Amino acid sequence: MYGAMDLMLRIPDTLAERLGAAGEIERRALEALAIEEFRLGRLSRHDVRELLGFATRGELDVFLTSRGVFGSYTREDLERDRQDLRRLGY
Repeated sequence: MYGAMDLMLRIPDTLAERLGAAGEIERRALEALAIEEFRLGRLSRHDVRELLGFATRGELDVFLTSRGVFGSYTREDLERDRQDLRRLGY
């Protein structure tokens, strides 16, 4: 188990009402942070997957693609995919 950092965002009430429920705002803010840090190269695909709680790389790919984020496919990605396929019997 690992620790986690709690952050607080101050949003004027008039804007918060238009942005939705607190949980929705929190999730969207976390997703926006993850996407921006991934684009800047400060977070890896694995980091984003862990931060956002996706169970599979496929879920992460759908998430990133739906937001117009197309990362590079590295040699390490290929090797992990090959290992996964071998483990699954392919």
